[in-house]
Amino acid sequence: MDNIMRTIEIFDTTLRDGEQSPGVNLSLNEKLEIAHQLERLGVNRIEAGFAAASPGDLQSIREIANRIKNSTIVSLSRSVQSDIDKAWEALKDAESACLHVFIATSPIHRKHKLNMTKEQVIENAVAAVKYGKKYFDLVEFSCEDGSRTEIPYLIEVVQAVVDAGARIINIPDTVGYTTPMEYGNIFLKLSENVRGIENVKLSCHCHDDLGMAVANTLAAIQAGATQVEGTINGIGERAGNASLEEVAMALDTRKDFYQALTALKLDEIARTSKLVSRLTGMIVPPNKAIVGANAFAHESGIHQDGVLKEVTTYEIIRPEKVGIKSNKLVLGKLSGRHAFKEKLEELGYHLEQEDLNDAFKQFKELCDKKKDVSDDDIIALVDSELAEIPEKYSLENLQLSYGNNSIPTASIRVKRADGVELEEAATGNGSVDSIYKAIDRVTNEEVELEDYKIVSITHGRDALGEVYVRLKQSNLTVQGRGVSTDILEASAEAYLNAINKIIVLRGDVVEALV
Repeated sequence: MDNIMRTIEIFDTTLRDGEQSPGVNLSLNEKLEIAHQLERLGVNRIEAGFAAASPGDLQSIREIANRIKNSTIVSLSRSVQSDIDKAWEALKDAESACLHVFIATSPIHRKHKLNMTKEQVIENAVAAVKYGKKYFDLVEFSCEDGSRTEIPYLIEVVQAVVDAGARIINIPDTVGYTTPMEYGNIFLKLSENVRGIENVKLSCHCHDDLGMAVANTLAAIQAGATQVEGTINGIGERAGNASLEEVAMALDTRKDFYQALTALKLDEIARTSKLVSRLTGMIVPPNKAIVGANAFAHESGIHQDGVLKEVTTYEIIRPEKVGIKSNKLVLGKLSGRHAFKEKLEELGYHLEQEDLNDAFKQFKELCDKKKDVSDDDIIALVDSELAEIPEKYSLENLQLSYGNNSIPTASIRVKRADGVELEEAATGNGSVDSIYKAIDRVTNEEVELEDYKIVSITHGRDALGEVYVRLKQSNLTVQGRGVSTDILEASAEAYLNAINKIIVLRGDVVEALV
């Protein structure tokens, strides 16, 4: 193996491929908050979305491109001129921009999806790259379902797009089908047979359908890949993508073997993971590598004894390295605005004055409910404030009547965006059911509750709790989130948050059809 330490660039697609996870619909503010954190993490490229998918996607990519200065912003595009035009419209003001254009190359896709010959696929690919080069200096080309494409034909396609001006070549394992040995061999064959391959970046993009996304990614790196595509927490379609935090820590922990590192700020990993989990509603499993709650927990007596004597007996990564540290309780009801601002800056937030004032108000209200306020409490509050979407309905008052021998009844008062207050009451099978039926009545929205889950942010009887709901209305599926020390209040806030999202998205759909 070459002893020169290589730098592997990171292409994050949390905001594009990750958002394609069922039920995940991020608002513009949520996408911006994730993008800023990815920038702090040190991601080289942020795929902000698919500009041609909807006016909302185009707008969010444009906003991210205007605000992020230290990462290249990417828009996905089919090999279609109109898609490329939309990508340029979204990215033309970016400090650094990249077009990511793709077409499927495997036999099954050529026959059943595209209905194209091999020659037609290459013709379309070359035309798209050449057209994209009129706008973009940096063009990435992806051979969709590349891992199931005949290697001689894959070489032919890659040669054609390299000659056309593509500077990054991505070989996706689109359906998570391949194995590490097979996948690594693809990169070796391209390196050996494509003229000029030394002048482009080779990128890998792996899905986790067989649980091998990270293993396949590491095999590609061993075989010469210089860019890794994936998502935070491994979220994405079906079983998800390669987890970027796992790849980064595998390279760092086994640099002796891989002789390759990323430029990520590893101590930002935990915070990035928590942010993405909160805003998407996709809870990180406790046994998840690197960022799971049990990743650094030792329950076995033998393990505990070993760690106490010498930490490396059972711990190959120090938790501090990925940003997991003890939660210091330093703020309370007597803390002032200046101390609160300094704490926010310590946690990585730099808020505008209006946002700071709103967050401080929420902090003071929480202090009336909790004696001690932890870093996690503050992060949850601020993320909740920054993630707000335009509200047609906001919760004004909630009252419940419940007993083990009585019918649960909820009375709710909401304020409409025009200032009008509305009240309704309903009974249900339980407190949450009665709350949701009352909200359905007061908003006059018909929705289907597909999922409901509660997560404790901190510990203790007065812990902040988060509630996530997934609602469906017609062809729209959205995630709602509520935070409170009262889990029933959080339940109501989450449901209203989801209904407000549906109203916003419904408007977006109408706009797209005009």
